[in-house]
Parts: sequence; C-alpha cells; structure tokens
Amino acid sequence: MSHTAHIPSHRKPRRSASKLALRAGVAGGVLGTIAVAGAAGPANAEPVTETIEMPTLGSLDVGTNLASAVAASAETSQQEALDQSLQSLEQKALEKAAKDAKKAKAEADRKAEAERAEKARLKAEKERQEAEEAAERASRSEERTQLSTTSSSGSSGSSDDGGSSSSDGGSSASDSGSRTQAPSGSAASIVDFARAQVGDSYVTGGTGPNSWDCSGLVQAAYRAAGIDLPRISYQQSSMGSSVSLGDLQPGDILYWGSRSGSYHVAIYVGGGKYVGAQNSSTGVVERSLDWDPPSGAVRIL
Repeated sequence: MSHTAHIPSHRKPRRSASKLALRAGVAGGVLGTIAVAGAAGPANAEPVTETIEMPTLGSLDVGTNLASAVAASAETSQQEALDQSLQSLEQKALEKAAKDAKKAKAEADRKAEAERAEKARLKAEKERQEAEEAAERASRSEERTQLSTTSSSGSSGSSDDGGSSSSDGGSSASDSGSRTQAPSGSAASIVDFARAQVGDSYVTGGTGPNSWDCSGLVQAAYRAAGIDLPRISYQQSSMGSSVSLGDLQPGDILYWGSRSGSYHVAIYVGGGKYVGAQNSSTGVVERSLDWDPPSGAVRIL
C-alpha cells in the first residue's frame, strides 16, 4: 500500500494590506501548481501532488481606491478646517456688530437725554419769566390801588370854596408832555442815550452796552450827561426831589412802588412817554405813560 506524504502548511505572520496587495499583484492571474513528492515513501510510491489556486487581485484597482480614500480624507479635513475658520469669522463679526450696536444705542440715549434736559431747561426758563412778569404786574396793580385809595381819601376833605377844578392840578400823566419844551443840555443827553438803546435786550443785572436792566439803563443814561447815580432802583428813586406826574420834564426818573422802596425805574423822555428796560420779553421799549402809569417821579437835574 502506498503512503502519501503530506507536507505541512507553514504560514508566515499576516502582512499589511499594502504589501499583500503588492504581492497579489505580482502573482495576479497566475495559477501555480505545486507538486510535492514524499521522500519518506517507497521508491515505487506514486508521487502526491497538491494543487493550490491563487486568487487574482487587481492591483491597479486597489491602488486607485487607496489613493481616492486618502484624497477624500484630505478633502474632508480641509473642509472641516474651512468650516471652523468661517465659524470663527462669523462669531467675530457678530461680536463686533453687537458691540457697535451697543455703542450706538448708548450714544442715542445720551443725545436723547441731553435734548430732554434742554427742553426742561427752556420750559423752566419760560415759566420763570412768566412768573416774574406776573409778579411785576401784580405788584404794580397793588401800588396803583394804594395810590388811588390815598388820592381819594385826600381829596374828600377839600372845601367847596377852596377846591380847584381837575384842570388845575389833576391833569393826567400823559397830558404833562404837552406842556414841556424839547429837552436841552443834560436832559437832552439823557433822553438821546435812553432812546438809542430801544430794542436792546433785558438781562437781570445788565449794564450794557447791548443788554440792560431798568436801573442799569437809568444809571448809564445819566452817566452820559456826566452825572453819577447809584446802581439800585430804590436808591435812584431816593435821589433828587419828588415831582408831580402832572409836572414832568424830560430826564426825570419815574419809579414804580414807593420812593424809598421802588422795584422799577425808567426815564421820562417827553410827550407823555418814557423809555425803560421792562422785562426779558419786551427788552428796552418806549411806551406811553398810560400803558403802565408810574407811582411817582423824581428830578435830579
């Protein structure tokens, strides 16, 4: 009986895919037949052959697929890096836009607050001026009422044979200008200076040259004639001697209130008119005595 010798299979360690593909490519398409003769059998023993069929591998396809995979991986990595860069740029743009919007809002709020403050200031200034004018009108009305009461009580005690007609001593203030001559000398200087300031603005404490208060204008007009007067209205009305409103002359100082406590003064310019720095609404004006009759007058010239 013949003995068939079997050749044991000796397997080497598994190689990497790339090396295997290379080897398979070299041997691709080749069908190898390995014949192994048993050396241990008798001489007349039939040789035993073992046929191994090697598979055919396409080395070109494997290499192409591997290169495609590597390229695809590289492209994916580049895309991810690009996406991250775009996300970073978008985040920075959003942060900058938010910062700019916050700054713009703060600036808008500041401007709005400044506008509100300015409106409030103008409103308060207007209310203050209106209050001053109302107080001035009320004070003058009270003074006129007191003067009227005093005049009525004084005239009630006159006798029939000693009384005089109203044409003798009771002429109105506006009539006094018809009996006065044109000013001359110092009076003319005072009147001319006062009239030259008509249209200037009224400012509390103003002493010129383009803005005045009542006593500042009177002081400057008399200074133009070389005469120094005190600065305050009640001090100016306390100077010189008292004169009747029916006997006024150009250059006389008119006052409102009491002589020692006047709150407003002006200059009589003749023709039943006066020039004075009235208030912040009217400024320096020339008005008829009937528009706001004064309480009294003093003469310094």
